[in-house]
Amino acid sequence: MTDTARTARAGVPERPTLDGIEETWARHWQEDGTYAFDRSKERSDVYAIDTPPPTVSGELHMGHVFSYTHTDTVARFQRMRGRTVFYPMGWDDNGLPTERRAQNVYGVRCDPALPYDPSWVPPAAPVNEAARKDPTSISRQNFIELCELLTVADEEVFEALWRRLGLSVDWSLTYTTIGWVARATSQRAFLRNLARGEAYQAEAPTLWDVGFATAVAQAELEDRERPGAYHRLRFTGPDGREVLIDTTRPELLPACVALVCHPDDERYADLVGASVRTPIFGVEVPVRAHPLADPAKGTGIAMVCTFGDLADVTWWRELQLDTRVVIGRDGRLLPEPPAGVPAEPYAALAGQTVNGARRTMVEMLADAGDLVGEPRPITHPVKFYEKGDRPLEIVSTRQWYLRNGGREPRLRAELLARGAELRWVPEHMKHRYDHWVGGLTGDWLVSRQRFFGVPVPVWYRLDDAGEPDWSQPLTPDEALLPIDPSSDAPAGFDEAQRGVPGGFIGDPDVLDTWATSSLTPQIVGGWETDPDLFARVFPMDLRPQGQEIIRTWLFASVVRSHLEHGLLPWRDAVLSGWILDPDRKKMSKSKGNVVTPMALLEQHGSDAVRYWAANGKPGMDLAFDPAQIKVGRRLATKLLNASRFALGLGAAGALRAPATEPLDTAMLAELSGVVATATSAFEGYDHTAALQATEAFFWRFCDDYIELVKERAYGTGPGADSARAALATALSVQLRLFAPVLPFVTEEVWSWWRYGSVHRSPWPTTYEVGRAVQGPGDPELLRLASDALSQVRRAKSERKLSMKAEVPLAEALGPAALLDQLTLIADDLRAAGRIAKLDLLPDRTPDLVIACAF
Repeated sequence: MTDTARTARAGVPERPTLDGIEETWARHWQEDGTYAFDRSKERSDVYAIDTPPPTVSGELHMGHVFSYTHTDTVARFQRMRGRTVFYPMGWDDNGLPTERRAQNVYGVRCDPALPYDPSWVPPAAPVNEAARKDPTSISRQNFIELCELLTVADEEVFEALWRRLGLSVDWSLTYTTIGWVARATSQRAFLRNLARGEAYQAEAPTLWDVGFATAVAQAELEDRERPGAYHRLRFTGPDGREVLIDTTRPELLPACVALVCHPDDERYADLVGASVRTPIFGVEVPVRAHPLADPAKGTGIAMVCTFGDLADVTWWRELQLDTRVVIGRDGRLLPEPPAGVPAEPYAALAGQTVNGARRTMVEMLADAGDLVGEPRPITHPVKFYEKGDRPLEIVSTRQWYLRNGGREPRLRAELLARGAELRWVPEHMKHRYDHWVGGLTGDWLVSRQRFFGVPVPVWYRLDDAGEPDWSQPLTPDEALLPIDPSSDAPAGFDEAQRGVPGGFIGDPDVLDTWATSSLTPQIVGGWETDPDLFARVFPMDLRPQGQEIIRTWLFASVVRSHLEHGLLPWRDAVLSGWILDPDRKKMSKSKGNVVTPMALLEQHGSDAVRYWAANGKPGMDLAFDPAQIKVGRRLATKLLNASRFALGLGAAGALRAPATEPLDTAMLAELSGVVATATSAFEGYDHTAALQATEAFFWRFCDDYIELVKERAYGTGPGADSARAALATALSVQLRLFAPVLPFVTEEVWSWWRYGSVHRSPWPTTYEVGRAVQGPGDPELLRLASDALSQVRRAKSERKLSMKAEVPLAEALGPAALLDQLTLIADDLRAAGRIAKLDLLPDRTPDLVIACAF
């Protein structure tokens, strides 16, 4: 239904319960189209969210619940503010995590050389460990179909959990990053980057994950502390001079192309420009000076190998050194030595793993007397692919790159300026963006040597010798996208010409998953396929995401939008904090301290879990605390029961009547302040402050105000009418204030006495609350009444009396002006405290004191 639709009111149940309301209301919302996007609205009436597509390669955890709940509170608030909310959901289902999951679940490996077998049937999953260690080889197309089969099943599980959590997503807007639209969008953007010279191909040193057998981009790196050892090697300089080098990679000695020292290091100044000979191999290499050399590290002079680490790449490029590659893509030393390296000593290393070659090389150096002293154990940071489990190597490969400012100061400055245009929540997160962009050392490597991804949409001509012409890639017409160059032929060729001299070959690589995910606004917004929709949602209003992917998803999205559209893809970016375990350690799968949410949702209810999540502000870490979830359950239960009680007093029939009594107008005046606070907080993406203000008022409303007025509300006459009117307005407003955080219980209560959905009802305003107040309203009067009632309760508690016990006499002491205020609510105080007689004794004490005589 729409926000103007009407449905029958359910009436107040005799025994309200939270049990089962998630299934009931999730079904109603779906059937009624409660959260459907209205694409007839103008852009000014649209609030568009670029929702993070979670990776479909495992289980959702409490970190997902935490951050996605935050986004949902924004969507619900904006919808109630009158905006039509564009709130899609995507699934990030391509890339290495999905491939690894398919391999482990089904015990298979992809072999692109195998033909497609349409009759192949996957084994029953999951397979045992033996099948994983001896995987079945299948064709690329069979493997891709298997990945698709697995992701569909995972996506169904994920969607069920999101619906249970109450995300107000328009499920008709769901997309996948491997789907037809995403592939076409990603390939279109790449081809346009290529046409403008922003995408290019190059043979260059590449960070390489041996386990995944693919290139890795700078943004996907992480340092991990690993044990190692310094080995001191003896090089021979002019006139037999001994030159000592400390290295953790002695196996790369045959790849040595130079020694490097700092320009100001006097110890080696006379060596700069000369040559030294490597141990074991006797190869002459130059000594060069470079400011990145650290005089305090090791012996102060370093061995440059092609390639041991990123410093080697920098020195190799800037000093224009030779290239001697010894490590292949399989992580083993190549079978043949590089040019200029003698074959005899190298033969002992050929074909070995890196670790095996290291042991052999150390033995050779020791036998030759060129290992000085014993290896010195150390612990040092080693580069890993963030999803890998083996140290990265650097190999020379041909890859596709996208310009991102890493090599062009002008583009870097433009992207920093884009970051300054963006509204960051919290603001300090912008420093991470600036630090990343300012520290880039190269362009974005976007090709991957994998299978389940968006294919690089180009082919290459083969010359008469069957060699590809890399310089002139063949590209498809955009109207034909998406294409797969491994099965589609380029214009002017047919399939029979594939792989033969004079014919063509397709690019075998796929695009980095971030090269697709960086286009989520374009994918879901209908870029080039639905211009009307795109004009209504782009640029989007909000990008919610994790702080750890500022360097990948956020920055990559800014790059793509800047290059294609010349503007930011969204106006605001809200960054979530970490979820910590009870010991205040970050939750992660690798640490084994992850908590999955479904059991908690079933045990405590979705609103309770959402309450816990909403207690974490953007950018702030939050500890997982089951006790806090129980507090949320208690709050939802109290909302049910207090609402039932208020409606039982006849509040439903007094909704638009005025409140006239002083205590009633005081309560509404305070509520008006809560509305202002909550509204301002939501506008600033501070759902936590909005919840805290609303919750604090709600408990005072239940514990004090309802107790103070219920006797009057049971009666008749103007006083009773005023109480019921105030209860009705307060209940209506509070249900809407709680609705973004507690969608199920608020919808349940709303259905008892109001038409339509609370989530399509207008957000409360101070004007609306003020309209229900007849005469002045002083919030201090409610606080005064609460203070007085709490003193009466304390007196009964100290005497271990029931709260229903009569108080024969109570004396109110305090400043005269304060007691004058107390007289305005004296009748309500007597009724709530069961006080037979209340005497006012002015100017006896500086503060209010209620003395009870029993």
